[in-house]
Amino acid sequence: MTVTAYTLAVLLDLFCLFLGYRFLFQPGPAAAGYGVPADPTGDARAYLTVKGLRDGAFGVVGLALLAFSGAQAEAWFMLCVALIPFGDTVTVLRNGGAKAVAYGIHFATAIVVLISATLLFLV
Repeated sequence: MTVTAYTLAVLLDLFCLFLGYRFLFQPGPAAAGYGVPADPTGDARAYLTVKGLRDGAFGVVGLALLAFSGAQAEAWFMLCVALIPFGDTVTVLRNGGAKAVAYGIHFATAIVVLISATLLFLV
């Protein structure tokens, strides 16, 4: 179970880094994939940059916690971070995004993050 817990945590942290990169360097497609398209050349540019920085920072913090503080610290981090994809689910639904994206991507991600936290707590 230890290998599974650590592998899932690392994959989720790396995925956050990927999302951060995508919002910083491919903001239009990233916003469309998020479920609420935004024009990266207009007023939304700053928000897309903030999203990219936020996601990338979460990936870095998660990897640092896992490497330097261990499974328990990463588990608490994952438990707290699970609030973000739940919030993203609501954001997509409130802004006219597809329910399939809201539940199939964001809500599902929140569940996977909670599973990761649970596995890390059990290590």
